[in-house]
Order: sequence, then C-alpha cells, then structure tokens
Amino acid sequence: MPDVVVRPMRPADVPAAERLSAEAFLGVDRALRAPGDPEPQERPQPRAARWVARTLGTVATDPGGCWVAEDPGAPGAPDGLVGFATSMRRDGTWVLATYAVRPGRQGRGVGRHLLDAALTHSRGCLRGMLSSSADPAAVRRYVLAGFEMHPQMTLAGTVDRSAIPPGTGERVREGTSADTDLLESLDRRRRGSGHGPDHAYLQDTCRLLVVETRAASGYAYLDRESSVQLLAATDRRTAARLLWTALADGPEQQRVTHVTAANAWAVEIGTAARLALRTSGFLALRGMDPPAPYLHHGALL
Repeated sequence: MPDVVVRPMRPADVPAAERLSAEAFLGVDRALRAPGDPEPQERPQPRAARWVARTLGTVATDPGGCWVAEDPGAPGAPDGLVGFATSMRRDGTWVLATYAVRPGRQGRGVGRHLLDAALTHSRGCLRGMLSSSADPAAVRRYVLAGFEMHPQMTLAGTVDRSAIPPGTGERVREGTSADTDLLESLDRRRRGSGHGPDHAYLQDTCRLLVVETRAASGYAYLDRESSVQLLAATDRRTAARLLWTALADGPEQQRVTHVTAANAWAVEIGTAARLALRTSGFLALRGMDPPAPYLHHGALL
C-alpha cells in the first residue's frame, strides 16, 4: 500500500469516518444477508449523529488508540480516507470499538496496518475485547491477532406479552449518574474493568435501569426503542429481571443482541417471549472468558 499513510485520527476526521463505516457495514450486511431477510438499510441520521458523538469521545479519551488510513488519490474517496480503527483502554482491558476499510480497498493490506496501529494501544493490557461481524476476512484477522472467537446470537420478533412474568419491574428503578460507582463495580466484577467515561455517554443517550438490594445488583442501558444496549448483574435472576423489564416496557417488535452461549439465561427469556434466535457475528476475546451475566455493547463492549 505505497500510497496509503496511516496516521492518528483527528476530530475533524470523525464525520468522514462515520460515512465510511456506514458504507462498509452496509456492504457487509448485504453480503451476509440470509434468504428471506429484509434488505439492509443505511444507518439513519439519528444513529449517525450518536456514532459521531461516541467516536469524538473516544478520540478525546484515547488518541493513541484511534487511527486512519489516508490516500488522497483514492477514487471514490474525496476526503482521502480509505479506512480507520478506533480503540480504547479501560483499566487493564483493550477494546476495539470500530474498524472499517472502504469497499474497493479491502484485501490490500490497509486493514492489517490499521489493526496493527490500534493494537499498539493494547500494550500492557491483560485483556482484549471486540465485537465482530461474520465477515470471513475480519474474523481471520482477529484470530491471527490472538483473539478467541465466541459466536454471538440475536433474538428478534414480536414479544408475547402473556409470557411476561407477574411482578416484572419490581425492585427495578430509574438510574442516574449518581449510580456510576455501582455500575463501575459491576463492570469490574463481570468483565474485569470499568467503562470509565463511557458511562457518561451512555447516560446521555440511553435510559438507565438499576436493581440494587442488599443481596444483588445490576443495571441495563436501553436505547430509544427500549432495546438493551448493555447489561451487567451480580446474578442471573437479577439479569433476567432487567431483561424482562426492558421487554415489558418496549414496543411489540424487539431485538436482544450480543448474546453469547455463556448467557443462556437471555436465550431462555427470548425463547419464552417467542423471539426468533439466530447467530450474528462473534465476540472476540483475548485473556478472558465471555462475561456473564452480561450483554455487551456493540462498540463499548
């Protein structure tokens, strides 16, 4: 890749990176679309705005983990951007948040050089996490980087309201920023590291549910459609209470994503609610087992 320069990402690069990622991920979704699935759609503007806000935060907190590949003469890339990777360190855990190469430039070494640059930010970290699509080239690259691949599942469909247990929502309260120390404690208990400044972003963009008793605790962030974005708990019963509450509060059509085999409790709940189960990419881990009970965030893990 003689004409490509890999350099640190700057805040001014983030809008172009968002457009590149939307294009690249749409291409992957179309390539991996199963027969009968709806046609994948480009990322809508509200999600694009949240993507930009989250990535600007990552560039601010972890400039050493965010990189772009630039080729000013690249056709189809008026901004010169042909790829990027953003990553962060949280305590002793390295997290790859987002990673994409422009369609038409894949398979030419751009992705390998970007991942190598981002991995320099992982030096000294005991653990590593990322959420991968099922794209074979991406999976191969992560395996070669020393990650173990754990299949992820998605549950989706129309919630059977009659299956919602009586008393769902009891002992579940609305959370606030005052709960952040509790959330960090649960993060460290489940995945070995806190989310640090990521909680501020999540609290700005999501609804926070909290369970806190003398015997157990847990939390869940829900997006605007009441879908769980991140969930951690001390035990399966508390995790189940939070997930049932999200399903009860949400619309008829629901999705529960990023479920690993270690979180069979979530599969049981989704099946009881008559949601359809299918595989959906991988949770890639290095130096750790799949967290449970825990439903990870797609980018913040």
